[in-house]
Amino acid sequence: MMSLMVHLKSVANLRGKGDRIAKVTFRGLSFYSHVAANCEEVAHFNETFRWPIASSLDGGEMLEVQVYNYSKVFTNRLVGTFCMVLQKVAEEGQLELTDTLLDDNNTSINTSVTIEIRYQSMDGTVGMWRNGELLDVPDDRDGVFSFETESLLSGQSHGSGASAGRSLQGSIATFRKAARGVSSVMKLGKIKSSKDDPRKGDEPAVLDMVDLDRRAMRLAGMLEPDAISLASVTAVTTNISNKRSKPDIKMEPSSGRPVDYQINVTIVEARQLIGLNMDPVVCVEIGEEKKYTSMKESTNCPYYNEYFVFDFHVPPDVMFDKIIKLSVIHSKNLLRSGTLVGTFKMDVGTVYSQPEHQFYHKWAILSDPDDITAGCKGYLKCDIAVVGKGDNIKTPHKANETDEDDIEGNLLLPEGFPAERQWARFYVKIHRAEGLPKMNTNIMANVKKALIGENRDLVDPYVQVHFSGQRGKTSVQKSSYEPIWNEQVIFTELFPPLCKRMKVQIRDSDKVNDVAIGTHFIDLRKISNDGDKGFLPTLGPAWVNMYGSTRQYTLMDEHQDLNDGLGEGVSFRARLLLSIAVEILDTTSPEIISSTDVQVESVSNISESATGKMEEFFLFGAFLEATMIDRKIGDKSTTFEITIGNYGNQIDGTSKPSLSKKKKKDGESEEEENELIQNSSDEEAEEEGDLVSVSSTPLMRPVITDRNYFHLPYFEKKPCVYIRSWWQDQRRRFYNSNIMDKIADKLEEGLNDVQEIIKTEKAFPERRLRGVLEELSIGCSRFVNLANKDINQAGRTKLDRERLKSCMREMDNMGQQAKQMRTQVKKNIVKEKLKLVQNFLQRLRFLADEPQHSIPDVFVWMMSNNKRIAYARIPSKDILYSVMDEETGKDCGKVKAVFLKLPGKKGFGQAGWTVQAKLELYLWLGLNKHKKEFLSGLPNGFEEVKVAKAGPSLHSTPPVSLVYDMKQVFQLRAHMYQARSLFAADNSGLSDPFARVFFSTHSQVTEILSETLCPTWDQLLVFDNVELFGEASELRDDPPIIVVEIYDQDTVGKAEFIGRTFAKPTIKMCDEHYGPPRFPPQLEYYQIYRGNCTAGELLAAFELLQIPFDGEEIRRALIAVHNFAVPQIKIGQGGTADLPPLEGPTDSERGPIVPVPLGIRPVLSRYRIEVLFWGLRDLKRINLAQVDRPRVDIECAGRGVQSALIQNYKKNPNFSTLVKWFEVDLPENELLHPPLNIRVVDCRAFGRNTLVGSHAVTCLRRFIYCAPDKSSNNWGSAGDIIVNLEPEPAVRKMDTFVKLDATSDAVVKVDMIEEESDKEKKKKKKKKKGVEEEEEPDESLLDWWSKYFASIETLKETLRAQEEAQAEAEEREDLEIAIEAADIKSDDLVRKGSRTKDKFKKSSKDKRKGHALDGAEIRTTKAKVDELLVYNKELETEYGNFEDWLHTFNLYRGKAGDDDEHAQDDDRIVGRFKGSLCMYKLPLSEEITRDAGFDPNMGMFQSIPHNDPINVLVRVYVVRATDLHPADINGKADPYIVIKLGKTEVKDKENYISKQLNPVFGKSFDIEATFPMKSMLTVSVYDWDLVGTDDLIGETKIDLENRFYSKYRATCGISSSYSVHGYNVWRDPLKPSQILAKLCKEGKIDPPQYGPGGKVKVAKRIFIGPTVMEDENGLKKQTEEHLALTVLNHWEEVPRVGCRLVPEHVETRPLLNPDKPGIEQGRIEMWVDMFPMDMPAPGPAIDISPRKPKSFELRVIIWNTDDVILEDDAFLTGEKMSDIYVRGWLKGQQEDRQDTDVHYHSLTGEGNFNWRFVFPFDYLMAEEKIVISKKESMFSWDETEYKIPPRLTLQVWDADHFSADDFLGAIELDLNRFPRGAKTSKQCSIDMIRNEQALPAISIFKQKRVKGWWPFVARDENDEMELTGKVEAELHLVTAEEAEKSPVGLGRNEPDPLEKPNRPDTTFLWFLSPLKAIRYLVCNRYKWLIIKIVSALLLLVMLGLFLYSMPGYLVKKLLGA
Repeated sequence: MMSLMVHLKSVANLRGKGDRIAKVTFRGLSFYSHVAANCEEVAHFNETFRWPIASSLDGGEMLEVQVYNYSKVFTNRLVGTFCMVLQKVAEEGQLELTDTLLDDNNTSINTSVTIEIRYQSMDGTVGMWRNGELLDVPDDRDGVFSFETESLLSGQSHGSGASAGRSLQGSIATFRKAARGVSSVMKLGKIKSSKDDPRKGDEPAVLDMVDLDRRAMRLAGMLEPDAISLASVTAVTTNISNKRSKPDIKMEPSSGRPVDYQINVTIVEARQLIGLNMDPVVCVEIGEEKKYTSMKESTNCPYYNEYFVFDFHVPPDVMFDKIIKLSVIHSKNLLRSGTLVGTFKMDVGTVYSQPEHQFYHKWAILSDPDDITAGCKGYLKCDIAVVGKGDNIKTPHKANETDEDDIEGNLLLPEGFPAERQWARFYVKIHRAEGLPKMNTNIMANVKKALIGENRDLVDPYVQVHFSGQRGKTSVQKSSYEPIWNEQVIFTELFPPLCKRMKVQIRDSDKVNDVAIGTHFIDLRKISNDGDKGFLPTLGPAWVNMYGSTRQYTLMDEHQDLNDGLGEGVSFRARLLLSIAVEILDTTSPEIISSTDVQVESVSNISESATGKMEEFFLFGAFLEATMIDRKIGDKSTTFEITIGNYGNQIDGTSKPSLSKKKKKDGESEEEENELIQNSSDEEAEEEGDLVSVSSTPLMRPVITDRNYFHLPYFEKKPCVYIRSWWQDQRRRFYNSNIMDKIADKLEEGLNDVQEIIKTEKAFPERRLRGVLEELSIGCSRFVNLANKDINQAGRTKLDRERLKSCMREMDNMGQQAKQMRTQVKKNIVKEKLKLVQNFLQRLRFLADEPQHSIPDVFVWMMSNNKRIAYARIPSKDILYSVMDEETGKDCGKVKAVFLKLPGKKGFGQAGWTVQAKLELYLWLGLNKHKKEFLSGLPNGFEEVKVAKAGPSLHSTPPVSLVYDMKQVFQLRAHMYQARSLFAADNSGLSDPFARVFFSTHSQVTEILSETLCPTWDQLLVFDNVELFGEASELRDDPPIIVVEIYDQDTVGKAEFIGRTFAKPTIKMCDEHYGPPRFPPQLEYYQIYRGNCTAGELLAAFELLQIPFDGEEIRRALIAVHNFAVPQIKIGQGGTADLPPLEGPTDSERGPIVPVPLGIRPVLSRYRIEVLFWGLRDLKRINLAQVDRPRVDIECAGRGVQSALIQNYKKNPNFSTLVKWFEVDLPENELLHPPLNIRVVDCRAFGRNTLVGSHAVTCLRRFIYCAPDKSSNNWGSAGDIIVNLEPEPAVRKMDTFVKLDATSDAVVKVDMIEEESDKEKKKKKKKKKGVEEEEEPDESLLDWWSKYFASIETLKETLRAQEEAQAEAEEREDLEIAIEAADIKSDDLVRKGSRTKDKFKKSSKDKRKGHALDGAEIRTTKAKVDELLVYNKELETEYGNFEDWLHTFNLYRGKAGDDDEHAQDDDRIVGRFKGSLCMYKLPLSEEITRDAGFDPNMGMFQSIPHNDPINVLVRVYVVRATDLHPADINGKADPYIVIKLGKTEVKDKENYISKQLNPVFGKSFDIEATFPMKSMLTVSVYDWDLVGTDDLIGETKIDLENRFYSKYRATCGISSSYSVHGYNVWRDPLKPSQILAKLCKEGKIDPPQYGPGGKVKVAKRIFIGPTVMEDENGLKKQTEEHLALTVLNHWEEVPRVGCRLVPEHVETRPLLNPDKPGIEQGRIEMWVDMFPMDMPAPGPAIDISPRKPKSFELRVIIWNTDDVILEDDAFLTGEKMSDIYVRGWLKGQQEDRQDTDVHYHSLTGEGNFNWRFVFPFDYLMAEEKIVISKKESMFSWDETEYKIPPRLTLQVWDADHFSADDFLGAIELDLNRFPRGAKTSKQCSIDMIRNEQALPAISIFKQKRVKGWWPFVARDENDEMELTGKVEAELHLVTAEEAEKSPVGLGRNEPDPLEKPNRPDTTFLWFLSPLKAIRYLVCNRYKWLIIKIVSALLLLVMLGLFLYSMPGYLVKKLLGA
């Protein structure tokens, strides 16, 4: 036996005095030493630890010794760690050494440890053992053996003590269950684990420590402080664990509820569409809805920029399964549907799972579904966003997108998908189904039976499969409950698919309409793995279970939705055997079918055993308690039924029992079955060996508990049910899931603990997190060991094998990561790590969800009157038994509280809030052969009652009921202290709440407190004599649930339900001491739920105290139960004398109400609360009467104060007295502070007060006053500090100021002033690199928009830089602190090169909130144009709502709405109270009050402005709106602006912008207002309609008053530089120096001192800046303004009073529409300036009117073409030739297209034209877009403005006379960036297009004139680009003015005509000049031919004549005539 032994001798040089404990770890197994008590310098341990080891010692292994300061109550604190590598030990076998320890930060400390190590190897070569040092652990006899007797009483003893150990089983690797038998004790080091009497429940393994008294042991203090699950030591620490004390039970189903969704799709453009000269239209189809873009003519790269919005109101599951289909169609019009070019599909879920729920500017690859061999058909650029309720879509800023997109890098695919997706076949094989319900009425069947005489099954099933927008279905099997199909449905789809779920549905074929029988969804992510060692989707062959509505057939099934897969199924419907396989296609092979239509083929049958061996399973259930039965059903007899599949279902189970497989399905009716039970004789049982299932409890009448609920009187007699069923044995799947689920549960519990620690601000969250990670890594390694069993089990599918491999890899990986992370957890990054660990949790839950089912879920139904009333569904894996503890389901053999709910839609809304019944239910499911274990988890002390007349042979039959003759009596004390933020149930906006506490069969109520949402009951409810059945340790670990329901008492009618929460009590057994740390229990907050919405919090504590019996009684009971005598046992005196005493009611007024006792109620101290009363706003009418004389009442913890009365609300809604205060006793613990209530009442005549509205401030912490820390805001020095702001040469690395202060982690501040005189600028002008750099802009050309666009570029760069920085930070895991981050960023910038000038802007959140920085905003500017700040959110979010001293409290009235998340809360707002609070402990330190100018009347609210009415000029600038929601049918809107302030309304209706969703308004509006009467500004965008009223698109509201009074000075933004003229003119009436002086005065600091050399000193800070400025005439003059402005821009650096002043800015505000709450309807960019009227008047408003596009004229001269391909055959000769002409256009719709004349008969592809096109156009330089205004159609009312990119298209055509012209080729030149033309035709090649990115690009707007050769290209059949010609052209751009001065003619016309081209003679048209054609034919081509023909003809004529005249002459000659 090999072993390693460590002798721990002592630890020296410890600090202080105290108890020490050491922990020694080797190979992951830790031992603890005993506690060395009260030692000072040296702790002597003298202990030996031994590890038996199986594999020889490796030299690289480590031994770790950790020394702790031991504490009984708190977690142990680590003193230091000693680690050593065992190399030397491995070699020599023995080592003795003394070495120092290392602390947390790995630095060595004084403390040293002395140890001796020995190693004995197998062969005994290493190490010698002296004098038998193999020590043995002495048996703790009394500990182990006292088990037997004690535990019979109550499971008391160690069991309860070791509850800590119980939940630690996983975390201490050695806790394993040993063999059975009472005292088989496995000695493993110091830890024993024992199992006892099988009759008892599993006792937890017992931690047995030498020399530790048991109390200390119970504290689990010996464990590493991190590794203890807090939950397990609930006993120990304060009751923080969520899991134990706050069970998370959700009552109302959330899944099936319809929700609002909005899908926004922008189709930007398409590129590289395949096809020649097409007219493309894009169709966007989501689900059933289709929308089309306009048609673009003859282009294969159309630009649309069209925006579509789809609105849906459906459940999330339905939404995410909808398919988004984008298709491009060629030439669609009214008459024909067009031809499909290509499509792209993805489901909505894929988009929603993207970051920000959107794809932005991504390219979709189009493919042709009918031809999968074809490849890519083009690209479509689009944005897709899915907005759910409350989602905020952050649109990346929309400004001049450059079109240099790299398509490949921006594909519309989720992260990690391959760019090239391949086609694949998805084979879904449907084999057979069983257990189908009947889907037809019996009447029909009986008629059929009478007619035909056969009994048919009443269902005609077929299977339908939906995937990726397509569906296929199998054949219909007529009349079969067990249909066999053996068919496969084949889908062809791109792989990996962008559709996540496949839907398989069994349907019943019917003549009228088919209905779904059941639906199952298959998530493809769960049946595949995309990793390197992943696998393609595969499944089965496996059975899937389908659930849905109940099985009775009704004509109108009210739960039909459940069968369609919406919501949780309430009953088993059928199971279907299917398998899925995927095959990647090789699209090149010839025999492939190229279409993607769904095919259905038949497949061969599969063997019975393929899905696993049939096994008999046994399900046992015992009902220990049935309470809280709803009173509607309380008066009828009730029974509970348990079913698994169709087994046990007696009313509507299978319609015929299939006995073929020797399964007894309970098809018999109930009577038969009962008869069977009664008459089952012994013989029958023996020969059958079969017991009949009992699946329902006997009928019983409920008994009343209180007025709402009943309970069933199951007192001593607990009914049981048991069911036998046969299923394929696939337990391994469940086992693996269970192991993972348990790891996940433990992880979740740990994470909740950590969050709670952080939330309650307890110490050391990082320790707990380390412990959580340790547990996780141990759990993962345990999984890898356990899961590797039974590999060759029958029925294992490919998925089982692959999943096992991938799960083991994942778990192994996760364990490693957790180990690694554990070492990195530091206090300041706990939150970041927490997020990462939460990802682990999601991953674990994902892995644990097994896609292949085996045993169906178990349903528990409550039945009354043979009708099913309410149900609970319990996953079978949770109750499955295994011999291995880890594999057992978490609820197997345990008593669990089960809440029954109404089925389907009945459970929505109010009905779903009530509990139908609460059961305490014990369930056990396992193989029949493990059946003997089924009672092992039940609480002790019962006798089984078997079926009557059962002979002795039936001793193995399960009981039909259990009789408990031993029970434990408890007293429950519910300390109900208070509740807060309750749901408003009355019309007044308040409630009259009381709480009802249910425990077991008891219930009690608190008193009713009227008119409050934050009741403080301070009441103790005592439940006496509560009888609980259960074993002590079980109870202690998992006490029964307490239900607390809160109601609103109404004077008439019954109380209204407000909400419910669940709690678990802290339990004290009678032998435990009532005292710290567990008792008295602490008050805790419990979340109150109303359905799925929160409805407040309850602050309470619950304790359950065991009441001891007297000894004699126990003795008798024991003898009765166990038939053997037990020695006398003493347990205290009888009765309740042992319980801690109760105080009587103290308050005589409250009657018999007992208050919460002192140890539990919080400790109070005296606070003073000061209230600032400012004013009331927007009060609505109450009961139709206006509010006239309101008053505010403030109340907190029973004390309060009233404001002064506002005499006339209309005239002045502000209060005359500003500050009042009151004193109150509040808890020391800030988390327990009661809410503060603000109520507004209207004082009417005759002393009547009417409540207007109320507000509860739930969290007072933010109003607690803390004295300003004198040191924090100074840089720790008294002298002057120079703030360096010098602009420096950009090459040098900038000086970086790192300022650390108390509130922020790190601030990097580098700012450079860009203001320099022009001359200096010209001197400093550097040589620009690259063509792109702009030249020096001319001041006169710059306007406000230049500034705006420059700023937007900055914003984009900032965001990009932030993203990069974030990515970088993520990569560098061990980034310790934010300073490093800031350094990285600045280095990074320097790396980026010296071209850019860098500027860091601090963007910290409001300091008051103590937020860390957002990350310094990085500004890289073009250093030319002054900029403003563009915020991509509201200004309020940046500045904490401007609530720096004035807060706004909404006043509510009326009942709260019950829609999700209280959507209607806005409707309940009846006004706003403005004011503030400040609270502090008394007495207050004197130095505050001694401050100069301290006004005692104002208390803490010093230096606050007066609140008299003030007149203000409000100037609203509206820049533009983006992404407006379409308001018209055509998918567009005609927006205009409406501005309301008080009664003033400005409508800009006549200036509406036609058909635009991104309108540029560029307007400013001036409104005069008087604060406080008018202070809420509403900016709305309306849609103009010709007929009918205009619709509101969206609106945004701004509270101007808070901005006006804010110290951030939000009245007028401070610009970055000061100039008196030009585009950047100073807007504020006060100059910077005046503003600065005013701020200094208000902040009570010395006025600024301006010194020589451009310096200014403010509050010991010296700022430096320029002192010279230019006026309009360019004259220099001295000024202090720049200096003052520098200080203002850095005002946050001034100590004490400094804060960041609002800069010159544009804010982006979301537009909301009250009809669609929570969903953005677009955004508006704007800003507001305010000027008090008592100041000098401001200058005129800045002109921000939209830039007018500049008019240009583009003159294109087509000189020649060359190498044009030849299309036609010559008319007579068949030669190849072409009749060439060139066509060109600039604007999108070809409305300005121009053609050259035709060059006929070109034989070489050369054409000569000398032809001029002239294209006039309007162009926006800043946006790089051409602006076109035109009417959309003949019916349009007005012109619509379009913006399109400037692209010149040139095409070459072949002219045909009688058919359509042939398109030969085209080129498109983007005028902003296109390749330079080649010098000659030869140099011109297709590469100029192919490598466009690589070639230098030129812009016609800079070059003005360009000439050269460009290639024409087209695509051939194989979709390859080919060169089809070249054109020599000259482009000349002139402005409209220049064009007027030097006009030119079109074509070759005057003025400035071009000369005629020198064309060859062959170029003419034959039928226009026939003579010329003949001459050409005759003269040129056929001259010789004609001569030859003519001469031949002459010869022939002569020959003919000769032959003709020859005979005559011969005759003449012969006759001699």
